[in-house]
Amino acid sequence: MAGEWLRIVDAFWAMPRSTGRAPDATIDSMRKIAKGMLCLGIAMVLAAAVGCTKLPPPTPLAELNPQQTHGYQVYQQRCAECHNDRTNEPLNGQSLRGIFKKQYLESGAPANDDRVMDAIVYGRPMMPAVGSRMTPQERDDLLAYLHTL
Repeated sequence: MAGEWLRIVDAFWAMPRSTGRAPDATIDSMRKIAKGMLCLGIAMVLAAAVGCTKLPPPTPLAELNPQQTHGYQVYQQRCAECHNDRTNEPLNGQSLRGIFKKQYLESGAPANDDRVMDAIVYGRPMMPAVGSRMTPQERDDLLAYLHTL
């Protein structure tokens, strides 16, 4: 695209100056390029704005209900070794902060209870299956806690 732009600019400046006007085809080409560059600029601004959105902070630990508090304890026993919960920094695995506040998980799966529970129960390529070592109540409480992040 940049090469075509330079070719058109060079052609424009190489034209005879007697008419004082570029041929219609050149003007049309320059308009198309200008529109394309404008669209590209708008797309870049939108992408930057969407990519820079901040996640709301996790619910403070002191404000968790009993189920969420128990989920936090399960998280500490089963997940904290590999996953951060209150920062965006990954450990051995991705950070879990805002896991349900995003539309998709890092795997590309929808960020919903079923997909997260599948990862916990069955594991992922770099994550062991840990759900089978939890009671159904522990799994439910862990999900309740993850929703607070």
